Amino acid sequence: MNSKKLLSIGDYERAAKAVLPHAVFGYVNGGTEDCLTLQANREAFRSVQFRPRGLVGVAQRTQAVELWGRQYRHPFGIAPMGMTAMCRHRCEWDLAKAASEAKIPFVLSGLSTLAMETVRQADADFWYQGYIPGDKDVIEPLLQRLRANEVDVLVVTIDTPVGANRENNQRNGFTIPFKFSGGLLWDGLRHPRWSANVFLRTLLSDRQVPRFCNVVADTRGYRITEEPKGGLRGGRDRLDWSHLAWMRDIWPGRIVLKGVAHPGDAQLAEQMGLDGVIVSNHGGRQLDGAQGALDALPEVVAAVGPNFPVMVDGGFRRGADVLKAIALGARMVFLGRPFLYGASVAGQAGVARIIDILGTEIDRNLGLLGCRDLAELGSDFIVSRP
Repeated sequence: MNSKKLLSIGDYERAAKAVLPHAVFGYVNGGTEDCLTLQANREAFRSVQFRPRGLVGVAQRTQAVELWGRQYRHPFGIAPMGMTAMCRHRCEWDLAKAASEAKIPFVLSGLSTLAMETVRQADADFWYQGYIPGDKDVIEPLLQRLRANEVDVLVVTIDTPVGANRENNQRNGFTIPFKFSGGLLWDGLRHPRWSANVFLRTLLSDRQVPRFCNVVADTRGYRITEEPKGGLRGGRDRLDWSHLAWMRDIWPGRIVLKGVAHPGDAQLAEQMGLDGVIVSNHGGRQLDGAQGALDALPEVVAAVGPNFPVMVDGGFRRGADVLKAIALGARMVFLGRPFLYGASVAGQAGVARIIDILGTEIDRNLGLLGCRDLAELGSDFIVSRP
């Protein structure tokens, strides 16, 4: 595959579809039920249009952003994604290493299969995203493990109290816990690049079934093929604001809520002394019929103070999309699937290429907007249409 012909995230998505088995690509690319939220995420960008300024002098441009006193090269980062080992062997390493070299944030999913102790060796200042149960006896040892690994930012996902109705995965024969079948085996054989980069490398290098080794304090975790005691989502439906208040008292680092859609939740997070929120509908993979992430963003931004970071993910595919979110008040944008497409096609080099594509598009569009500094980009540069 000639990477020089892959010019956009859309190109990488099509290339990843050719590389990955049908069931795996369906898991990555799909939504829930009728995919209304998946569609809403993309359609939201159509309702926001740019209003550029001219004769500004844009020879010197910067897209760097500052968050909690740290500067990042770009206004976007890599969102947490679970089960990435199904797309590339040691995929979290490729994601973390590319993010570290590009100086953008990388959020390690609790449902990842490369131990955070190993990811730390990638020289990655990663954030950790957890599916936290409402059980202090589980939470506290996990927080101790995070501190031992010098994790400073804890991202608590709040939009997954129960599992979603992912009918597309059931139709494709893809389940979590993962189950082998003749159909999946045949699907893999018809995709030799995937078989070589994932199945054979896992078999020969690891000599064991991948494990969810970051979901709790126990570094062994459990195999992706087994149901843990209490179920995969055990206790998540008991998590409430009292647990967040307790975590705020014992956790010295940053706490960010991911999956915020209602401005009232953002207000509570700010009042509780948390450090930010990520407006998200889980990429259209949880509640179908939910509002598009970009549509939800302005009300959340308006509900909190100007110094309280509001971030966003969901449906971003272009540098122009990122700029629209920044203009609407987002401090940082996170993307998931695009980086997984890059990793599926070309490993760390593919992830780096996605970063380069987005960064180049943002730089070009800042010039075309007549905006020298991303910090100057606000509502004056956009208009909304019904």
